[in-house]
This record gives sequence, structure tokens and C-alpha cells, in this order.
Amino acid sequence: MKLWVLRHGEAESHARSDAERELTAHGREEVLRSAAQLIGLPIQAILASPYVRAQQTAQLVREALGFEPEIRTVSWLTPDSNPLAAVDQIDTTDNLLLVSHQPLVGNLIGFLQHGHLRAPQPMNTASLAELEADLPLAGGMTLNSIKHP
Repeated sequence: MKLWVLRHGEAESHARSDAERELTAHGREEVLRSAAQLIGLPIQAILASPYVRAQQTAQLVREALGFEPEIRTVSWLTPDSNPLAAVDQIDTTDNLLLVSHQPLVGNLIGFLQHGHLRAPQPMNTASLAELEADLPLAGGMTLNSIKHP
């Protein structure tokens, strides 16, 4: 299976709550540059955090790819979600794109590569990581690439 992990694009610094922060114009441009890296890849599902900026990021990617299935919104992809719990939620039958936030994305990528949380992967806004393995197991995935817009 392949797993792509995309951090949302740049978001406005203030809103009524963190969950309501929207992408900036620059953030939308970043996301579109990252989406271009996904064209032609065998993505079977897009899962996204319920936060507005992650939903906007996932929708921009979906439109850029002409991806037909709906985005699946999941509560375990929020910024402070536990990466160990997130790994348990990953469907092992699909090639997935996860759209989420720091610190979760860095911790999740590090955990999938190394099997511990002591080496999180730095991820800028709209950075895209590609991991691969037979199963999404802690310490069992290979990081194929990191692309920054």
C-alpha cells in the first residue's frame, strides 16, 4: 500500500477557533502545487481532518485530480490526535491520501518510519510525504519522498 500525507496549506492566523481557520490565497496556491505532484497516482481515498483548512485543502486536491469519490472526514486527523491511534484507523486495503495538520503529520510519518515518536518529520504547509509498505505498521513503512511546494 501507498500512503500520502499532506499538511494543509497556509491558513489565516486568526479565527473564532483554530478549527475555523481558512486557507489564505497563498495557501491555496501551495496546495495546488502539491496537488500537481499527485496527478496520475493510484489514490483510492482521501481522508481529511474536520478542520476548515484541511477540508479546503482536500477539496482543492480533489478538484485538481478530478477525483470522483467524496472526501471522508475523520476525527482522528486533527492537530493533536494521537499518531498511535491514527495508525490503527488507517485502512490497509487502500492507497490513501491523508490531509491533516502539524504536529500530527510529522509525528505520524516519524512513527510509521521509525516505530517511535522521537523523530518527527518536519513538514511545512502543503508539504507532501509518500510512504510505502505492505501494511501501515509502526516502524514498517518506507518514506519514499517529501515534496515541499
